[in-house]
This record gives sequence, structure tokens and C-alpha cells, in this order.
Amino acid sequence: MNMTDEELLAYGKKYMESVGGFIKNNHYELVEIKKDHCIMEAEVTEESLNPYGMVHGGFMFGLADTAAGVAARSCGRKAVTLSSHIEYLHAGHGKKIRAVVNPVKVGKKISVYEVFVYDEKEVLISKATVDYFYMD
Repeated sequence: MNMTDEELLAYGKKYMESVGGFIKNNHYELVEIKKDHCIMEAEVTEESLNPYGMVHGGFMFGLADTAAGVAARSCGRKAVTLSSHIEYLHAGHGKKIRAVVNPVKVGKKISVYEVFVYDEKEVLISKATVDYFYMD
């Protein structure tokens, strides 16, 4: 799939709008996409907080996994999560969080992505590594 960055962003946003369920319910939004790179944001609502009023770890992890999956699909191939690991570094606060994805290794069947999640004050709140298996 050879697309310009603008075409890839339009394609990615159209895909994100077409999916429902978890992604739509959690207000995940594609901000930027390039080959093997992605930035996504999520609106933090009352439903995405833990009992202590901080961004729930599962909400944060869901954004990291989703954003890495979009980066893995940026080459036009179908990919599923093979394994993942997240480190929670700080409590997340504010109205938005942002995930920035970069490739560690892109292979023929398996790719590895690193995801940094920031709160709206640019504090690094988690770091994840997500491995993807290409199904085609």
C-alpha cells in the first residue's frame, strides 16, 4: 500500500470511524499516522477513571494496544497482538491522554512497537511494548 501521509491519515481515520465497540466506546481518536508510526489520543471521561480518580490502567493499555495496532496495519497488512507488556510510570490526570508509537523491529511475520503514553501535561504515564503477528 503506497499512500502519501495525508492519504494514509484519511484512510486510517475512515477505518477508525467504521469500527465500533471498544475503540468507539473509549473515545480513541487517530491524530497522526505514517508507515509504522502512529499518534492517537483518548478523551478521558468519568468511565475511564479508576476508583482513585486517575486514568484506569486498562484504559491506558487499551489505547497503547490500539495505537500500536494501527501502526502495524499502516502497511496495509492485517495484524493481531501476539504479546504485550506495559509499565505504569505515573498517575494519569486530565481530559486527554496521547499514545505515540514507533517501531522497534518490523519483520515479515512479526513486528515490535514501543508506545509512550502521555497525559495532557506531557508527563510520561506509561510505556508499552507490543508485538504483532501479520496474518497475511
